[in-house]
Amino acid sequence: MTRRLVVTIVGVVAAALAVASVGSIVILRVEATNEARTELRDQAVRLASRVETVQAPGALPAVVRALRLEGAGVLRLDGDGRLRGSPPAGVSVDDLDAEALSAGSTVTGTGPGGLTFAAAPAGRGNATLVLVLSRQVDAGRNVLGPWFLLAVIATLGLAAAVAGNLARRLTRPLREAQEATRRIASGDLAVRVPEDPGDGTELASLARSINAMAATLERSRGMERQFLLSVSHDLRTPLTSIRGFGEALAEGRAPDPAHAGSVITTEARRLERLVGDLLELAKLDARRFSLDIRATDVAEVVSDTVEGFRPAAERAGVALTVDLGTIPGRPAAAADPDRLAQTVANLVENALKFATSRISVTVGVLGGDPGAVWIAVDDDGPGIAADDLLRVFEPFYQSGRAPAREVGTGLGLAIVSELATAMGGSARAELLAAGGTRVVVTLRPWLSAPTARH
Repeated sequence: MTRRLVVTIVGVVAAALAVASVGSIVILRVEATNEARTELRDQAVRLASRVETVQAPGALPAVVRALRLEGAGVLRLDGDGRLRGSPPAGVSVDDLDAEALSAGSTVTGTGPGGLTFAAAPAGRGNATLVLVLSRQVDAGRNVLGPWFLLAVIATLGLAAAVAGNLARRLTRPLREAQEATRRIASGDLAVRVPEDPGDGTELASLARSINAMAATLERSRGMERQFLLSVSHDLRTPLTSIRGFGEALAEGRAPDPAHAGSVITTEARRLERLVGDLLELAKLDARRFSLDIRATDVAEVVSDTVEGFRPAAERAGVALTVDLGTIPGRPAAAADPDRLAQTVANLVENALKFATSRISVTVGVLGGDPGAVWIAVDDDGPGIAADDLLRVFEPFYQSGRAPAREVGTGLGLAIVSELATAMGGSARAELLAAGGTRVVVTLRPWLSAPTARH
């Protein structure tokens, strides 16, 4: 690429020099021709006027011979307006305007090959003579001299040097970006492209984009590894219990077979829930699921879903409250009731994992008629770092706050975000002023019967 840039730039400079040279030659030739016409006309007029004062018929030819004028000739203009005699080489009688010469005017013109001539009459009547002076004009020869060629060579050399330096400056960031993307593709996500503000806005923006991409991939890989470690731990713990109690039952060493069976059943359900959440998240991410969007009574769905968690909350010593009084007239939201119940269940389950003593579920309506319906789940747990509020819905993200108890699989908020987006809503996390976390899901108001989304 460097070589192509150098060749291109030098070629452009050479073309510009060629155009400038041709233009200069044309302009100089026109100027030289006009100047030669003026000089020849003035010279011919002066000589012809001198001869007229002498009043000698042979004076004009004698003057020409005496001055040894090159490119000069004397013609006779007869009374019938015809020119007789031999004009200078390169000039023909047809080039001279006999009628204008008869009237006493001076005639100028240009012949082939840059020959310029001027003709002036001397005398009147039957003794009219015409003095013709000519000169070869060749301005291009002076332009295309050795100094000009030397200047062209120097200019092209300077252009090549500047083009080489510019090409290296332009291609260096591109080569660095190419090498960085190659290493990223091979798995080295720690590589970064040097960001030099002197490279220009576009190249600096390219470097920042590649670095941002590498940082995102590196962070995603770290979250994926952390997620795999977490999932592996969640799988290993129930499997260990199932295997231990299963072997005890098989060998007859279990002191309480009923208790062993209960533990095996509980851990199997835990495994089933984990696998189900993983499959659900995969389907949501691939958009391979269907929604039955219709007018949904959010208050009813929230109330029924939360009641299902009341026994678990009581066992954990957590007060679970529901506030539905902020919805006047119980407006409907555009949602899938089953998916909405799953969303609320995941929100309560996540809050139960971190809550210390209290979980509050609130349903409300935003401004407007009808307005969007929102569901907020608050817990009094340790809260989330402000920098992590936008990341809590990422599938592979693990919060740094310590859970109060192990509940669920850790994928609940990722599923909540996917379901809320699929139903045309949104999900966000907030910090509570008194401590703890609030997760809010907003749903579209029911306006008309929309088609099912997939």
